[in-house]
Amino acid sequence: MTTDPISPAEAADSTATATATAEHRRQALYWRLLARLFDPEEQAALESASVAVVDDLGLPAALLDPSVSVDNVVQRFPHLEAEFDGLMAPTGDDRDGEVRRAALVSKVLLNVFGTGSGNVTAGQLAGWQADAAWFERALGCEPGRLRGRAADAGEHAGLGPVLAGIEGDLVKRMELREVLADPRLAKQLTPSMSLIEQLLRDKRNLDGVALANAKALIKRFVDEVAEVLRTQVAQASAGTVDRSIPPKRVFRNLDLDRTIWKNLPNWNPEDERLYVDRLFYRQTAKRVTPARLIVVVDQSGSMVDSMVNCTILASIFAGLPKVDVHLIAYDTRALDLTPWVHDPFEVLLRTDLGGGNDGPVAMAMARPKITDPRNTVMVWISDFYEFDRSQPLFEGIEAVHRSGVRFIPVGSVNSSGTQNVNPWFRQRFKDLGTPVVSGRIQKLVVELKNFIA
Repeated sequence: MTTDPISPAEAADSTATATATAEHRRQALYWRLLARLFDPEEQAALESASVAVVDDLGLPAALLDPSVSVDNVVQRFPHLEAEFDGLMAPTGDDRDGEVRRAALVSKVLLNVFGTGSGNVTAGQLAGWQADAAWFERALGCEPGRLRGRAADAGEHAGLGPVLAGIEGDLVKRMELREVLADPRLAKQLTPSMSLIEQLLRDKRNLDGVALANAKALIKRFVDEVAEVLRTQVAQASAGTVDRSIPPKRVFRNLDLDRTIWKNLPNWNPEDERLYVDRLFYRQTAKRVTPARLIVVVDQSGSMVDSMVNCTILASIFAGLPKVDVHLIAYDTRALDLTPWVHDPFEVLLRTDLGGGNDGPVAMAMARPKITDPRNTVMVWISDFYEFDRSQPLFEGIEAVHRSGVRFIPVGSVNSSGTQNVNPWFRQRFKDLGTPVVSGRIQKLVVELKNFIA
């Protein structure tokens, strides 16, 4: 079979068609960007066209979602980090990559300049600040350079006041601070997980009356959740009795039913008496050596509810006899919160929510705490989306598990049970024989209660 050669005219037409198609796709992305900047409502035609373009490029759909930060995109798709760096710097005539670049540029611009209107939470402000840092990196600047030292920003100096203006507007829209500054209004606030998240993120910007009211709200919420969790701990299964320890021969442990049953052959029908030649006792022995519970919690922005719940849960178990509890929180660095584990309120005040995930840093702090592997349980709460260090963390976890430590990975700890776990880790935990525990806190309570009973 032969193929007729393509004439120069046909080749030129083909190239022109490809160029036109690329131009149309790029325009679709930028028209969508402009539409969303001026009106947050979706335009169906532009949205569907952009979704098709992004999908065809093999890029994640999260690029089109303004509620997803660039940090989260890079965290889940690490190979994109290099593309965001210097993304908006001059690249010459790169026609082949312009559509892909348009998709990434649209993401950064929409997240930084599409701030909308209305009230702003502390979490949204923190997210915007992180996205602004990516915008600076895309321009080839160091993060913070445009906002903090505009006079030293070179050709982009004019953007400094623009970013500072957006940031100032976001802060002004955080009306929570004004409410906290008024004791009467602050008392009307109902503590909730979302409110506590805002308070924890913004605590460093509060002082005086506002800070005192914020602490009071956090403490109210902690006490309410603690009361619920104490009940769940008390009602959870207490585990099995240690059959390896002989029963203590005291009257309160006498198993009367079993004693009668075992001695029935000694029944004398003449005098109607049961002669007992052996007594049987119930085995009630529990763990004597203190169980060591090491709780490692991811305190990145997506794990706030887990951080709050597990901090309170750790304090409850720390109050039980014969339980030695250690608590570590981490993002890109690890923090040993064990000295305050009995006081969840103090623990939460010492955390800094946000940042990325660097599990190996937390593992380096946790492993020295393992002195008796067979008597230790390590609970690791995270979505396991690591900043390109998945293999080192899993190798550390595998080593801990094989040493005899009971390792319990938890995707999240909340009331709904929803969880989002890195599929790479989920499969490897399953292969290791330590599947990820459901996100419902009741199940984690039972797992821990069974271990330490």
